[in-house]
Amino acid sequence: MRKGFWQKKPEVKKKPRANLLIKAPQLRVIDEKGEQLGIMDTSTALKLANEKGLDLIEVSPNANPPVAKIVDFGKYLYQQEKSGKKKQKKSAHQETKTVRIGLKTGEHDLQVKSALVDKFLGKNNKVRIEIFLRGREKAFRPLAKEKLGTFMSYISFPHLVEEIVKSTPTGFSTMIRPAK
Repeated sequence: MRKGFWQKKPEVKKKPRANLLIKAPQLRVIDEKGEQLGIMDTSTALKLANEKGLDLIEVSPNANPPVAKIVDFGKYLYQQEKSGKKKQKKSAHQETKTVRIGLKTGEHDLQVKSALVDKFLGKNNKVRIEIFLRGREKAFRPLAKEKLGTFMSYISFPHLVEEIVKSTPTGFSTMIRPAK
């Protein structure tokens, strides 16, 4: 099957420039132990890296002068990939869960749904709480807002209100998140 021009192309990660691909005339050089060797010509830095059997990698090309490290290129790429995965894991994706209640929802059902909200908050998710009004129930908007307040009082998990109670065409909604 032919791919169309509108389809997104896979993102290509740029590798840092290494050894003879470095174009800057002078570099701030850091050795494999992390000690600064100072500013030197690129050719001198390349000779130093070759003597140690390692590669010269441009770490910060936008600095003035650019910063280069003397390290093993394969190990460097592996460490970059590893740290990228660690960052991705730390920035845990926070989902938004929705819990809907109605004007006719009974007391016990509200308590059951509040336990569900506690479970969602325990898993570090945001929760949108909606009270849904159908047809003639829309005439009882103040009663619906009061019911939403009652439901919020049942939630035992410590939380912060991210969005105050807003009126929507179908009722009211609010957003809460776990308190840290």
